[in-house]
Amino acid sequence: MDAFVMEEVGETGFAEKEPPEAGPTDAVIRPTKGLVCTSDVHTVHGAIGERENLTLGHEVVGVVEEVGDQVAQFEPGDRVAVGAITPDWGSAAAQDDHPSQSNEALGGWKYANVKDGTFADYAHVNEADANMAHIPDGVSDEEAVYVTDMMSTGFMGAENADIPVGGTVAVFAQGPVGLMATKGAELQGAGHIIAVETVQNRQELAQTYGADDVVDFAEGDPVEQIMDLTDGEGVDAAMEALGTSGTFEQCIEVTKAGGTISNTGYHGEGEYVNIPREAWGVGMAEKDIATGLCPGGRLRLQRLLRLLDRDRVDPTHMTTHEFPFDEIDEAFRLMETKEDDIIKPLIDFE
Repeated sequence: MDAFVMEEVGETGFAEKEPPEAGPTDAVIRPTKGLVCTSDVHTVHGAIGERENLTLGHEVVGVVEEVGDQVAQFEPGDRVAVGAITPDWGSAAAQDDHPSQSNEALGGWKYANVKDGTFADYAHVNEADANMAHIPDGVSDEEAVYVTDMMSTGFMGAENADIPVGGTVAVFAQGPVGLMATKGAELQGAGHIIAVETVQNRQELAQTYGADDVVDFAEGDPVEQIMDLTDGEGVDAAMEALGTSGTFEQCIEVTKAGGTISNTGYHGEGEYVNIPREAWGVGMAEKDIATGLCPGGRLRLQRLLRLLDRDRVDPTHMTTHEFPFDEIDEAFRLMETKEDDIIKPLIDFE
């Protein structure tokens, strides 16, 4: 089969590989739609260390090709969404209410990390009954592929932010995860949503997804602008969706005492993420910092698919580009350069 791989740090290309086989509790799917993630770009540039001939990708939907003899929920021909995070559900971490971690930090993140990813003619799914979900008939593959990571991660940010109904929230950066964090805040009942973004098409989408105000950091200090919008009080919660120390610090600065900073950003560079001492109340302002990895599991996927089936959210507004599988290298290039106002490139395997 054909696979798009990280040949080594900084190098990608197509490779021929043997198709995967399903173990007793596993499945093999034939991808139909996929999405390229900025974290894929980080991986190629060495964020998780050296990898050789590793198939990339972790956002995929497709059709079941094969199941193991212990798989009860799925059969060949089923349309399915596969979680970007595929934990080992019998692990100590899962039993201790941290299934995404699977015994070690980021341990549930297997695709394009510790096993081949999903940018191939076929992809392997461990513990298929727990890590896949059926796609409802009324939901397209393009819609469904967003539940595998972007919706799950962005909504996690809003869930972890503990936003009071009618409360105030600032979402720093309106990439795909930030946009879904903004939508998640609206679904959580936030009364005032402030999006921080400078790119025009992302500003417009933020408003589509529920932002009441958009702060353009190119036009002035975003902390000062947010404090002005909240009459000097700050926000009940701030969400970091970029992955830089600077935006993380600003989240702490705009969050009022007793509030929550919810981090969804991938901090792939630098040795430290800093906390501004005074804004942190010298350690005593009761500001909680919540972090998380994209939640995995069939139940999570089913709930998000239900939102699509009931028309509560349309993630396809984020699809700015579409490429056939054999042109995926161009999608990677654009996700690295962020040229042509790209937000999310959809990959068509058929």
